[in-house]
Amino acid sequence: MDIQTLIILIMIGILAGMLGGMVGVGGGIIIVPALVFFLGFSQKMAQGTSLGILLLPVGLLGVIQYYKLGFVDLRVVLIISVGFFFGSFLGSKLALSLSQETMKKIFAIILVLAAVKMLFFEKAITKTNSSLEITTESTK
Repeated sequence: MDIQTLIILIMIGILAGMLGGMVGVGGGIIIVPALVFFLGFSQKMAQGTSLGILLLPVGLLGVIQYYKLGFVDLRVVLIISVGFFFGSFLGSKLALSLSQETMKKIFAIILVLAAVKMLFFEKAITKTNSSLEITTESTK
């Protein structure tokens, strides 16, 4: 691995870590496109590599900061983690059965749909220790 590739990988990791710490994203939204565009990874290779990163406790320091201030619901973390564990197996089986082009299109559509929802449809969620309230408002 040459020094330029090493620097690109470190920068991708720093950016993904910073965004993960700031807004809870990084793997799919930052790492996958960066590996595809900057290092020429195939879609499947980028997705697999991103999942490999998630297996390590790379976000632990960020989680500790949020946890200290009471912003981590450990019950929700554990439940979603179990779902993620089995879901990643099923998702990877499906993804590996599809073509590169199909995977790129699915990935792009998911990103666009998420962006449109976040830009135009606001969901106000209030979480307290005893209740969860969700109200939906359209921002037009």
